[in-house]
Amino acid sequence: MTGSLPSERPTVTISTPAATDLSPHPQAQRRILAVLVTAQILSGAGLAAGITVGALLAQDMLGSASLAGLPSALLTAGSALAAVAVGRLSNARGRRPALAAGYLTGALGTVGVIAAAVADSPVLLFVSLFVYGAGSATNLQARYAGADLAAPASRARAISTVLVATTLGGVVGPNLAAPTGDLAEALGIPPLAGPFLLAGTAYALAALVLAVWLRPDPLLLARATYAQLANTPTDGAVTEAQRPGSGLMLGALVMVLTQLVMVAIMTMTPVHMHDHGHGTAAAGLVIALHVGAMFLPSPLTGRLVDRYGGTKLAIASGATLLASGLFAALAPGGSVTLLAVGLVLLGLGWNLGLVSGTTLITGAVPLATRAKTQGTVDVAIAIAGTTGGMGSGLIVAATSYPTLAMAGGILTLLAIVPAVTVTARRR
Repeated sequence: MTGSLPSERPTVTISTPAATDLSPHPQAQRRILAVLVTAQILSGAGLAAGITVGALLAQDMLGSASLAGLPSALLTAGSALAAVAVGRLSNARGRRPALAAGYLTGALGTVGVIAAAVADSPVLLFVSLFVYGAGSATNLQARYAGADLAAPASRARAISTVLVATTLGGVVGPNLAAPTGDLAEALGIPPLAGPFLLAGTAYALAALVLAVWLRPDPLLLARATYAQLANTPTDGAVTEAQRPGSGLMLGALVMVLTQLVMVAIMTMTPVHMHDHGHGTAAAGLVIALHVGAMFLPSPLTGRLVDRYGGTKLAIASGATLLASGLFAALAPGGSVTLLAVGLVLLGLGWNLGLVSGTTLITGAVPLATRAKTQGTVDVAIAIAGTTGGMGSGLIVAATSYPTLAMAGGILTLLAIVPAVTVTARRR
């Protein structure tokens, strides 16, 4: 799949200032997006496995719901460490080896989860879920690779193209919870570990696709391109390296808060449904709809961010998450339909926050340190997810699921206020 595409260290020719409006390598950008989309479709299935049954597996082993949020917390803690590693490796060696290594690590984590289920070992389960979190971190880091060669005017659309690819695997994965459980049982493995059979295979294939076909490396090619652009007359046009960093803090804040609220409510929804008599299939359907809402609206979100700016869409994210929290809090536990609507709003609010926040950060950081900074921001996002996952079980055990959902909705007001302030100052 190499053809006549540029190598990773190309000779770059940029003749006009329009490089700020058009991708300097449109053919390479199209190829890179195609490879990333393929990998994201595969990894989406792996990402959804832990969301669907991780909490239920822990609850089954421990016999208590008070620590049911621990798997999600450990998964996101593992993703925090992986985000640092993937970001630093990307900065030093490029996106291709870093993303491939991250997915492979996630695949190894699934092996440990399955072994823990067979041995009925909570300790091994928690350690393995920590390692499995590398897949989640890599899935999110891939969105940055889609933006490396994108023109500033279409950067959000490139990010959203990578994100939406996760939808297919993310929606199909949870709905395979019951069939993969049957397969696991036939193999002598506890049924709840079945989705991790799918996750391990999906992550391994995603690593293979990236290792073999993500050429040229988008970050290395972008650096070479803009290094020559910096020495090319641009008639006063602002280059990538000269852009100010005012969007960094706002983008990070929006993504941290949306991740915190989303993980907290999402983690305890299957447990809440189980406590009201719903089975794994019903929980899988609700989570599938939620994951679909997390990624499917991405193309529209990207166009809106490119047109109206990241701060305005950050406001929309906070408002949507507020509505989600209120809706989930008021929905009767016996109504799968109403819970599904609340979780769909939760996914949509997260999507708006992620695309707007990612675009703000990518435009604020120069290429020389971009991958490292992106990895650091994703660490903060993962820590927020860990806090949400860990705290969610304790809050529900001490109060109730509606209280958790209501608190999450109110917390998103913190994401709205600074975005409104920034927008007002720019008028």
